[in-house]
Amino acid sequence: MSVAKRKRISKKNKSAWRKTDIKDVEDYLEVQRQEERVGTVADKPDEELFILDGESVAQKRSALTEKQKRKVNAKKPLRSLNALINTSKVQDPIVKRNRVKLKKSGRIIEEEVRNPTKPRHFQANKDRARYHETLEKKNNKKSREIDTSKDIWAVEDFRDKIPGLKDEKGWISRELALHVTNNIGKPVIKVHESIRHRTTKAKNFEPPHPGTSYNPSLEDHQDLLANVVQTETKIIKKEEHMKRITTKMFSKVTPEERDQLRLKEMRAGLDDEDEGNNTNDETNDADTPYTTLNAPVENKKKSKQARRKELKQKELQKKHQERKALKKQVADLNRIKSIKAEVLAESEALNQLKKHRKKVAEQKKFEPKRLGRLKYVEPDVDVNMAEDIAGNLRNIKTESSLLVDRFKNFQKRNILPTSVATGKQKAKKVKRFPRASHKEAGISHQMLRDQKKSGTLKFIK
Repeated sequence: MSVAKRKRISKKNKSAWRKTDIKDVEDYLEVQRQEERVGTVADKPDEELFILDGESVAQKRSALTEKQKRKVNAKKPLRSLNALINTSKVQDPIVKRNRVKLKKSGRIIEEEVRNPTKPRHFQANKDRARYHETLEKKNNKKSREIDTSKDIWAVEDFRDKIPGLKDEKGWISRELALHVTNNIGKPVIKVHESIRHRTTKAKNFEPPHPGTSYNPSLEDHQDLLANVVQTETKIIKKEEHMKRITTKMFSKVTPEERDQLRLKEMRAGLDDEDEGNNTNDETNDADTPYTTLNAPVENKKKSKQARRKELKQKELQKKHQERKALKKQVADLNRIKSIKAEVLAESEALNQLKKHRKKVAEQKKFEPKRLGRLKYVEPDVDVNMAEDIAGNLRNIKTESSLLVDRFKNFQKRNILPTSVATGKQKAKKVKRFPRASHKEAGISHQMLRDQKKSGTLKFIK
């Protein structure tokens, strides 16, 4: 096969150069770039180029157990990160940016090739070395074994970690130790005591009653029903008590009697005023026109004999009170034992009251707090009746919700405020009226509304 002879054309002008066929050069360069990216056959190992006869890789893999397969798969990189792997074999054209790989403690650390004679590069290398040292220290700390003999919940003293701050004679006080730690760059951060206080004893997850199972035993289901009946009777008893002290305290009357009673209550006092006015008119007619409202006061003086008797009675009454007090003191002296017993009984009662109040306060400390407007109420117990128990998960009648259970648990543990479902809110009524610029003289609002309903109203801008 003869090679096609190249056409010789004039390359005098620039347009003539565009006619030159350079396809063979482009193909050669493309093959070279492909080899740079993927690599040549000489660069590839024998395992990629040749396959050994005999047992295949799939057969070897099928001979592995599930545990061995998981271990093999765990060593492989994730498929989702395959796009990040650089498969190109092309060398970086900028030599300064080339990386040198150093092995340190079993890990490959990449460092840039810099000129250590320059001050900037020297400082950068120094900082990088310090950074790698800190990394190694952190990794060494993590690799240490945990000391099981140490109590992790024990309260540690910061003076034990810094030598020289704690002495047996107690010459260095705690305040001085805190001052020293602040000045040597190891300040002690004081944590408020309230962080360690628990505000609730409610558990993160409380196992449900065994009677709520889809296939419970007879004893568990009967116990659950007894608990539900007990709580319901308490609620009914409370409701009856509220009815008894509110609604049932008042007798039922007919509407006519109710109106009459209301009229009588509203007229109370009016009849008395009418009678008082009539009596005043009669007395005014009988009295003289010169009478005054304030009656005259007569100045009646006591005689000496009356005053003497009054003073004598006061002295007798005073002596009687003194004799009575003395008699009471003598009686109290005779009953010292009984008084002592009364004082002891009163102090015992006060101590019991203090203990009770302290116990109630301790219980209230761990009760659900009132974080919002509403108070936390314990939800109803989920229960299936005997006829609803199917015995299998497929036909069971669900009575509870996992989402509601977690939501109530958050409220009980003082994480969320107590709330109630409000349902659909009513849309507010919007008052509509025409703009001042759209109003026309002689047209009322009602006419505008009628035009708007009929579709004949047009706003002119």
